[in-house]
Amino acid sequence: MSDAGDARGPAKIVETRLVADDEADVRLDRWFKRHFPELGHGALQKLLRTGQVRVDGKRADANTRLAPGQSVRIPPLPDAAPVAAGAAVEDKPRKPVFSDKEIAALRACVLYRDADVIVLDKPAGMAVQGGTGQDKHLDAMLDLLKFDAEGRPKLVHRLDKDTSGCLVLARNSFAASRLTESFRGRDARKIYWAITVGVPEPHQGRIDLSIAKEMAAGGERMMVDERNGQRAQSYYTVLEHAHRKAAFVALWPRTGRTHQLRVHMNAIGTPILGDGKYAGQEAFIGGAEVKRQLHLHARRIIIPHPRGGTVDVTAPLPEHMRPAWDYFGFSMNLKEDPFMALD
Repeated sequence: MSDAGDARGPAKIVETRLVADDEADVRLDRWFKRHFPELGHGALQKLLRTGQVRVDGKRADANTRLAPGQSVRIPPLPDAAPVAAGAAVEDKPRKPVFSDKEIAALRACVLYRDADVIVLDKPAGMAVQGGTGQDKHLDAMLDLLKFDAEGRPKLVHRLDKDTSGCLVLARNSFAASRLTESFRGRDARKIYWAITVGVPEPHQGRIDLSIAKEMAAGGERMMVDERNGQRAQSYYTVLEHAHRKAAFVALWPRTGRTHQLRVHMNAIGTPILGDGKYAGQEAFIGGAEVKRQLHLHARRIIIPHPRGGTVDVTAPLPEHMRPAWDYFGFSMNLKEDPFMALD
């Protein structure tokens, strides 16, 4: 849907975006700050007062708390006001500029593309959305993935900045709605590969521990909180192990809480290799010839296609994890679904 243009300039587009799973309980004004950092507080308040911004078709306030799957109507946003001669210029966020090399690298990450869906092999270290002091992130680069479509693709789920692998994008609103429903209804199967420090016992199991957010000295982090947390459930299975030192583990998060797999594996005493945020020095193996990075990879995504059928995509093992696989002698060619029997 779009507004009509006139002789003064091209038409501006009214957009609808869906609230992602990991944006649950985020205030509407903070959601806008995350997605549209150039939009000032006063301009947003005006849009809210005049009813131009709506949540699920209804008027909303700045402090409205969002829920996954809700639709946010985004009207044409005001252009930046011209600066009068001699006036002080405020520091405002600028749109990041991407080099040809960065653009080519991002497009090379596309594992699957059709008229409705893109699946990216997100590199470790790339943030999906921006934060303080971070202007280069995937959300800011989505215009580079339009290809033959009119609009930019939409985020329908997230991966941690330090996690690599399969990330699904919707290329239109219809696909975004269907894909979001699949993630919310747990119809999407996300299989992760990880190396753990130590070997989980038993070798196959389910972790059912609720998770809540806490403020720590180093910033926000998640923690097990059975009383006040949100239910979180993960399945794991040990595929190979190197004596008692480390294990190659497949993981299937049945819920989609922030840092769920990292918190759960640490909670059972076998943290993911390189996860210093949750396990400190216990996340590293002395003398091991491996990278000091998080060894967690979204290996495979299996999800219903918005128009029927199934999207089933596998992401190759990333370069930063290969030294660990070589060092411990683990196989890189396992392709079967280790959780098939749990259907």
